Amino acid sequence: MLRARDTMDRDYAKPLDVPALARVAHVSAPHFARTFRATFGETPHRYLQRRRVERAMFLLRAGDRSVTDICLEVGFTSLGTFSRTFRDIVGESPTAYRRRGPLAGVPTCFAMAWMRPRS
Repeated sequence: MLRARDTMDRDYAKPLDVPALARVAHVSAPHFARTFRATFGETPHRYLQRRRVERAMFLLRAGDRSVTDICLEVGFTSLGTFSRTFRDIVGESPTAYRRRGPLAGVPTCFAMAWMRPRS
C-alpha cells in the first residue's frame, strides 16, 4: 500500500487508475481498493484528487498562471471537474482561493498545516 501511495504522491499529474496502482502494490484491484481505504481512511481516487488539489493550491498562491493551466498541470483533464473537486475539498473556488491570498502574519508552516485539505 505504501508503494502505491508513494507512486500517487510522486506521479500525481499522470493518469493513474486503480488497476495500475494495484499492480504497483502487487495485489488485485478490488483488494487494493478495500485495503487502501482501510489503511489510509479514503479511497485511492479521493487520495489522488486531494494530492492534486494540494499541488494546485501551491501553484495558485505561487504565481499568476491561469486556473486552466494549473488544472492541466496537476493532472485534471477537465476544468469543470477540477473546479468542482477543488470546491469540495477546499471549500471555495480556485479563483476565490487565489484572490484571498496567503494568510498574513502567520508562519508558513502553520498556514500550510491549517490549510491542508482534509477528506
